[in-house]
Amino acid sequence: MSPSVALGSHDPLTESADALVVCVFSGALAEHPTLRALDRTLGGALLAHAKTVEFEGKPEQLLDLPTLGRLKAPRLLLAGLGAADEISPSRLRSVLASAVRAVQNAKTVSLVLPREDIDLRTVGEGIGLGAYRFDKYFTAERRPKTTLTKVSVHLPSNKAPADAKKALALGGEISAAVALARDSVNEPPNVVNPEALAKLAREIAKDNQLRIKVLDKKGILAAGMNLHYAVGQGSENEPRFIHLTYAPRKKKKKIVFVGKGLTFDSGGLCIKPAPGMGDMKSDMGGAAAVLGLMAAVSSLRPELEVHGIVGAAENMPDGSAYRPADVFKSLEGKTVEIINTDAEGRLVLADALCYAARLKPDLIVDAATLTGAALIALGKTCSAFYTATDELARTLEGAARDAGELFWRMPLLDELGEGLKSDVADLKHTGDRYGGSITAALFLREFVGKTPWIHCDIAGPALSDRARGIVPKGGTGHAVLTFINLLERLSD
Repeated sequence: MSPSVALGSHDPLTESADALVVCVFSGALAEHPTLRALDRTLGGALLAHAKTVEFEGKPEQLLDLPTLGRLKAPRLLLAGLGAADEISPSRLRSVLASAVRAVQNAKTVSLVLPREDIDLRTVGEGIGLGAYRFDKYFTAERRPKTTLTKVSVHLPSNKAPADAKKALALGGEISAAVALARDSVNEPPNVVNPEALAKLAREIAKDNQLRIKVLDKKGILAAGMNLHYAVGQGSENEPRFIHLTYAPRKKKKKIVFVGKGLTFDSGGLCIKPAPGMGDMKSDMGGAAAVLGLMAAVSSLRPELEVHGIVGAAENMPDGSAYRPADVFKSLEGKTVEIINTDAEGRLVLADALCYAARLKPDLIVDAATLTGAALIALGKTCSAFYTATDELARTLEGAARDAGELFWRMPLLDELGEGLKSDVADLKHTGDRYGGSITAALFLREFVGKTPWIHCDIAGPALSDRARGIVPKGGTGHAVLTFINLLERLSD
């Protein structure tokens, strides 16, 4: 549960709290009014100690100190924001998340911002993202002894802008949507199966007044989504197709987001090696991003019609599982020869993208933990993305930059598409070993028609092995913030 976040009404130095967090710009410690007051209260030791340990207020630099009974808050944390003229939404969000994570064993926190014009929505986002924990399954001594429940935000002059309360609340709602995506990835695969994703989508629809349609196994087959059906036919947990819709009265464009929802990927008959297979509970990271976005869209109120589509399935090996050399007819009409049952995500996406294109949108964006090739190319912290449109590429890059999430444009090399030609069907669903992320994108392109399209391969950043900035260890909710910013840019 996220802490409550509100504007503080008292002097932060006299406010009762378990921790006092003071954000500072680099190169101006001695001029910071709160730091000067703290230094006097602490007998001149604070600034001297900061100099001794070379704390300069650089980005992400933290200095954690006890106050030895001289303040009501027993703990003081200084958080560096870097140069004042270089502060950006992504840096502010990241620093606040790091600072809150560092004191999250406190119940109450007073947070002091360095100036009045700090964006309070971003502050609310950073606090909520840093306070995130996934501790649902800890018991007894493993359960956290304390939980952060309240953060008071203080501006230097206590003269808050008129919309301050609204901005902080919106930031909290956005961070809660990211937390929903993180929880979905962190939950074990015996809890989150395709029907569980559908149940979550129904809850999102109910809470946000969205329309929803869910197809079960029979509905998927009757609709002609044979590729999606094939991937899920080897599991007792039947597949689901989920379609959420936000439709405001005034709308400028129609945008469709599509997420890959493989709630567990064993590899099917082409079974994965045991090491690392447990991480395949995160193979629904794209679906998590789309569901997180749809949980936030009503709070954002964009003048856009927004659709969230999830193809959910579990890829398991049994007597009814699909096989290499099988051929299936896609919803689009093209026939596809199966080469490797561990390349299942693009099959589910192919039918979902065709369905999305039939909605006649202005843009389709898909998100998928699709290929190990993207992870090898860009590492664990950066997503690959593909689009044929330079303007769309610039828009996504700007959205990702403001979100503080890394996305790198990759080329759609048409010559690699030759490797997708089958001897027995229209397409093979995998190509040669080299350029695997590119050929996966080229395969998906076959199913969007002429609709403008962005494909995001988020295989690396969906799951993190360490905490840093806005990113926790485990499920990250990667792409939710970027997609929110993308919607706002498209609405503007």
